[in-house]
Amino acid sequence: MKKTFRKIHLWLSVPFGLIISIICLTGAALVFEREINDAINSHLYEIEPPENARALDIATIAHRVSEQVDDSLSIASIIIPAEKDRSYQVTFSNLRKRSLCVNQYTGEVLGWPESHPFFQTVRQLHRWLMDVPPKKGDKTAGKTIVGVSTLVMAIILLSGLVVWWPKNRKALKHRLRVSCTKGWRRLWYDCHVALGFYSTLVLLVMALTGLTWSFGWYRTAVYGMLGADTQKQSHARADNNGKAGKTKAGKPQADYTAWGKAARNIAALYSGDYSSITIANGTAQVSKNGEGYLRHVDKLTFNTKDGLVESITTWGETPREAKLKGWFYAFHTGAWGGPITKVIYFIMALIGAILPLTGYYLWIKRMMARRKKNS
Repeated sequence: MKKTFRKIHLWLSVPFGLIISIICLTGAALVFEREINDAINSHLYEIEPPENARALDIATIAHRVSEQVDDSLSIASIIIPAEKDRSYQVTFSNLRKRSLCVNQYTGEVLGWPESHPFFQTVRQLHRWLMDVPPKKGDKTAGKTIVGVSTLVMAIILLSGLVVWWPKNRKALKHRLRVSCTKGWRRLWYDCHVALGFYSTLVLLVMALTGLTWSFGWYRTAVYGMLGADTQKQSHARADNNGKAGKTKAGKPQADYTAWGKAARNIAALYSGDYSSITIANGTAQVSKNGEGYLRHVDKLTFNTKDGLVESITTWGETPREAKLKGWFYAFHTGAWGGPITKVIYFIMALIGAILPLTGYYLWIKRMMARRKKNS
């Protein structure tokens, strides 16, 4: 049986090894993207609150922001952090995944946080091999290659574990150590065998969670296995796609005074037990830290005239299918355990990038030795 798995391991690794190295290396580079970007944009996120000063009302902030941005921009939501020394962030319905930092004490627009161009390039390489889809959800050759390579990576890891499995304790001892005193070939062999074993579990988690972004059929199957209502999920995506075409003219004018009242009511309701409140037109989200570093979000609705809270859907009441995407992202990136798991994921991803290279080295050496023996 081992002979069969050895062949599977080798002949899948040879064509896909280089792509797997690229995926793992870029994945390692993205582990601390958020922390690095936050540090780069710290002058936008961190402010000095005036002594005894209170934040401006939401309506005043919305009015001052509207005066300082282009008329085509329509405010979609305002994110209110719990910390007094963190700036508010304003999002716009016309701009996807972008926010504007605002000093809540003066109404001054501080600027747009920017992701470093390095990370933008690395992400495009990691997810699509630079073959970026024209629209979200579209398929490209690069996206398909990354998905297939990730699936193959999972098979390579499992077949490698079977090949690694020792016959006795003496063999186990040798397969768990890296020797640095027995020559380069033994060093590369030990790195491939021992480090491959140590990293298998984390690399498998990365691969199996990452596949949910590559293939719809895989996502549906895995979500179904975990008890999610996949039909409800597909209907929700269809509804969102239908709403995506709405223009600013099709939306009622927001009453920002009611937003401010709702924000104060929600802050009082949670008694400061939250990390941020996101206020939109008639809806709000309250972000809290749950178990470990997993973010829990309660969803609320409020009256758009007086700001009174009308309903609350807590994180515990949220359907499983709505939670799974966040869980998969956390377990794919290592965010679920905070800085410690991120460091572990960073190291394991680097090992994942090295494993195919050590495998190539050993394979080429073996081929050269066979040719020399036959000549």
